[in-house]
Amino acid sequence: MVTLSWLKHWLLHSRRIATGAGAALLLPGLLAACADPVQDRGADALVIAQETQAAWTRNFNPFLPNGAARWPTRGGIYEPLLVYNRVAGTWVPWLADAWSWEDDGRSLRFHLRHGVRWSDGEALTADDVAFTFSLMKAHPALDSVGVWGWLASVEALGDDEVVFHLSRPFSPGLEDVAEAPIVPRHVWRDVADPLAWDNPEPVATGPYTEVTTFTSQVWELGRNPDYWQPGKPAIPTLRFPAFAGNDAANLALVNGEVDWAGNFVPAVGRTFVARDPENHLSWSPPVEATVYLYANTTVAPFADQRVREALSLAIDRDRLVTVALDGLTHPADATGLSDALAPFRDPTVTAAWTAHDPAAAATLLDAAGLPLEDGVRVGPDGPLTVELLVVAGWSDWIRAAQLVARDLGEVGVSVRVRPVDFSGWLDRVQRGDFTLTIGWSSQGTTPYTGYRDLMGSQSARPIGEASGGNWHRHASPTADRLLAQVEATSDPEAQAALFDALQATFAAELPAIPLFPAPAWGVANTRLFVGFPTPEDPWVTLSPNHPPEPLLLLTTLAPR
Repeated sequence: MVTLSWLKHWLLHSRRIATGAGAALLLPGLLAACADPVQDRGADALVIAQETQAAWTRNFNPFLPNGAARWPTRGGIYEPLLVYNRVAGTWVPWLADAWSWEDDGRSLRFHLRHGVRWSDGEALTADDVAFTFSLMKAHPALDSVGVWGWLASVEALGDDEVVFHLSRPFSPGLEDVAEAPIVPRHVWRDVADPLAWDNPEPVATGPYTEVTTFTSQVWELGRNPDYWQPGKPAIPTLRFPAFAGNDAANLALVNGEVDWAGNFVPAVGRTFVARDPENHLSWSPPVEATVYLYANTTVAPFADQRVREALSLAIDRDRLVTVALDGLTHPADATGLSDALAPFRDPTVTAAWTAHDPAAAATLLDAAGLPLEDGVRVGPDGPLTVELLVVAGWSDWIRAAQLVARDLGEVGVSVRVRPVDFSGWLDRVQRGDFTLTIGWSSQGTTPYTGYRDLMGSQSARPIGEASGGNWHRHASPTADRLLAQVEATSDPEAQAALFDALQATFAAELPAIPLFPAPAWGVANTRLFVGFPTPEDPWVTLSPNHPPEPLLLLTTLAPR
């Protein structure tokens, strides 16, 4: 199912933004010293800080990963058949208003919504949907989640029905098909190289499609004149100033120059909310994919499960989330599932390795043949001195890495934290060229996706060959059998039992060490605009970082 050459980049950008990694540490004193600005902006433009770039490049190709194409290309300009609401745990009909599995899971049928038009006035038809997926087949680099690994064909039936014929039953395919951005056939059929095209004037079905201003320092996106939801969107314009980094973006947010952002804001309650409690909103529930400490199982001694359990027992997760994440999440449990997948969590799945118990860690290391000599564990190849990779500039993860290194050092595992530039870090972990690293994980609408990438043999590529998620190279025959059974059934009760078994397998094998569910970073200034979710009204996440979910907010927000 995974197309590694492209999926790794898609996952990189989506997960990097979603976890808030890369946030530069703001000095609370600097923010507190800033005078409140004279806020004379009107409510005609919602100012958003979702990307941090020193200068904008004009690219609206929805097949490119987040960060290469401008936000909200995949969640505001182009639209999918369905949108998944992670807070509610439900699919929201979008370009399709109905769908169903047929032929014992070998066909997936969608009925398209009537009255949807492209922003140039042409009608959306089933031919557009079929064409979008045929484009992915013709250009495999566009197939970011590998749908053509299990699709056999896509058939348009008249204007309103499209049927996906599967080469085998594959129930997880619903989310891959449902959330793919749909493009207009009459535009894209004439594009010679759809991967290289920057699509400067997008023709799409989304609420915002008109690029009204574009400079290197600011650009604006206006409403779709033919949007299918009457009276929406209520806000005329989205405005995107360029910020070289999170320091600048967060300072603009605090000063009232930004209305909505997906940044990690250190000490957000003191530096942002307290400045205007009536209007400054912060809500970052831990519903993004879990952040892990990955130990390369091809490097001695980390293939030994006792060693991985010892590392886990050595880590003080309570201190980790308090210090590195400002207490905005909680320690991971034995399932490794984030709160978005809480309905699937089996409360009977527990494991001793989730506790903070340095003494038990030391006992396991002794049993694994790693005695303590002069304060350092020693193995057959000498002292156990390892490198912990982390991305340079990602301050929350760097702080987490430093805390992990200190905890491991207390049980005799000498760890040197090494920040590496973003592209270099990605290349190394994907190829398995590391010993320890901190990184995100995969997450879908069910536990299937995460466990597939953590334990599946298909994702455990040889060292030197890029893996989209199984960076640690753990292959579990038990997990393979359970994953295959999940794929073959769409019965919720049968899947629930299989997901319980996968959780138990994860807890028993500990393929990677879960640290904490990542918060869905979200902050907003409600002085000019209303409709944002709150902890008291959690109808969707406040974060703009998980497209296409922001469509739910962009079609709800309105001037105050």
